[in-house]
Amino acid sequence: MTPADLVNEYLRLHMLPDPQGAAAFVAPDIRIRFTGNRPMGHPADATAFNAKRYAWVKKKIERTEVVAGASEDEAIVYSLGTLYGAWPDGTAFEGNRYVDRYVVKNGRIVQMDVWNDSAEWLLVRAGLADADGAPV
Repeated sequence: MTPADLVNEYLRLHMLPDPQGAAAFVAPDIRIRFTGNRPMGHPADATAFNAKRYAWVKKKIERTEVVAGASEDEAIVYSLGTLYGAWPDGTAFEGNRYVDRYVVKNGRIVQMDVWNDSAEWLLVRAGLADADGAPV
């Protein structure tokens, strides 16, 4: 399985959500950092975080890129696209940009960094920022 295929299969399982199935693709000592620099140590931690932030959420993967210079032993992989789903109150959303960065070593994900626009969108929903992101 290529590093890009590994990341895409991990994300497919993670978004079901099936954190235990996704865990088959990660190293035991994986380092996960979610938006806001939240450290996590297992895909189930990310699933639990998502369950608090969203009624449900999925990723629309637009592209998966492997950084030049990758080897069979180590690769940096980016997954880019948008999130869609519903906020806890059931309000649907789509088009929420995300970028995930993965370090894959010897066929396992050892590091995952996650960025998306959810925090900014939540500020707007709470009336703390306008649609352009400026404080109100």
